[in-house]
Amino acid sequence: MSVTVLVGSQWGDEGKGKIVDILSEKYQIVARYQGGANAGHTVAIGDKQYILHLIPSGILRENVICVIGNGVVIDPTALLEEIALLEKNNISVDGRLFISQNAHLIMPYHKLIDSIEESGENKIGTTGRGIGPCYIDKFARKGIRIVDLLNRKSLEEKIRKNLEEKNNLLKKVYDRDALDVEAIVKQYLEFDKIIDKYIKDVPTFLNNAIADGNSILLEGAQGALLDVDFGTYPFVTSSSPTSGGAC
Repeated sequence: MSVTVLVGSQWGDEGKGKIVDILSEKYQIVARYQGGANAGHTVAIGDKQYILHLIPSGILRENVICVIGNGVVIDPTALLEEIALLEKNNISVDGRLFISQNAHLIMPYHKLIDSIEESGENKIGTTGRGIGPCYIDKFARKGIRIVDLLNRKSLEEKIRKNLEEKNNLLKKVYDRDALDVEAIVKQYLEFDKIIDKYIKDVPTFLNNAIADGNSILLEGAQGALLDVDFGTYPFVTSSSPTSGGAC
């Protein structure tokens, strides 16, 4: 078969990153399909150790193309840090890393709300990186996607609208200071300038790759027992790490 899915069978930390690194020698494309920057896939090559949170582990193989799919929620800060780390170690991502235009962006308010809720009495053990709140906005149809970065006017409107709601929540429910709208708009417009070259119509790209007979390895984050539908609810993640989530 041209497509293989690698799924953790427990709660994560089964060593998926290492297995992806080994298997990626046999694949042309490695695609990450869900989760966010909470997944730390650690791979050691010689005396170098790489910890990848968003970029698929296959990036360490110079002939492999890596894809961040639309099921992933992306923290711009974490993504840019990973790209910088790889380039510092002479691993180029240009022409080898593609990001789905439909992937959702983690915003500063997602991380703040996540950390506030996790510090309360009803904590469930999240990493506080804004992943759950980002998925909430995605399914509430309020999310900001990578494609929104391509339209400055639309991006500003969406950020301002979302911040009006989130700042009310922060001030009136959590008794916290409001976030700076202008600073966040500026931050994400700057992010857009850097990642434009990585944005791609990933579903079309992968379907064409399959039609052309290319081999694809799909890399999941966490494990099956953290699946939002089939895992140890409520102590689960906010996406589907199973093969169903890969589809």
